[in-house]
Amino acid sequence: MKFTYYGHACFAVEANEQALLFDPFITPNPLAREIDPEKIDADFIFISHGHNDHMADAVAIAQQTKAMVIAAYEVGSWLEERGIENVVSLNPGGSFRSEFGRVKLTAAIHSSSMSDESYGGNPVGFLVETKDGNFYYSGDTALTYDMKLIREWAKLRFAVLPIGDHFTMGIDDAVRAAEFAGAPKFVGVHYDTFPPIEIDHELAKKTAAAAGLELLLPAIGETIEV
Repeated sequence: MKFTYYGHACFAVEANEQALLFDPFITPNPLAREIDPEKIDADFIFISHGHNDHMADAVAIAQQTKAMVIAAYEVGSWLEERGIENVVSLNPGGSFRSEFGRVKLTAAIHSSSMSDESYGGNPVGFLVETKDGNFYYSGDTALTYDMKLIREWAKLRFAVLPIGDHFTMGIDDAVRAAEFAGAPKFVGVHYDTFPPIEIDHELAKKTAAAAGLELLLPAIGETIEV
């Protein structure tokens, strides 16, 4: 499976010959100036919650690619009000099948509001099952014992977890989250974009390695095999 990092918590996974894009936040990100949102391909767009740093480019990319958008109910409704027609709105515990495979929305402990300050519903994570392998993106969240359920639902190839601390888990809790979920390796996201979430990359990698896990920190714009 190919994983492309677009900065902050925005990334794409190529699975079952489908392009899966998560939390499109590119244009306002000062660290992603080299990324052109108009060149990003997507068959499906997944949005974990309503904060602007997770969906600033969602409307534009959805219009450009005609991708199906999968999100929590309130976020999906907000997008539909802005002319996005191909939307599947779910809530935690709900699942959906399509060409890529199956996605199940998982619980996340965070907040959620839209750019116009309207209610953003509950934040979510995504357990994605494909013929190429399964992965878990927690979304913005604190560590929670609910993550232990992930390993009961599916065997993971990898996880995608926030590691920036301050607004989400830091590296120590992210390591625990990977252990809870049964992920042998995880990609770190939601770090370095703003001063409060800047991290020591080498220390983060050593912390993961000490627990027998592999932490992947691809550069913005880099594509890696996962």
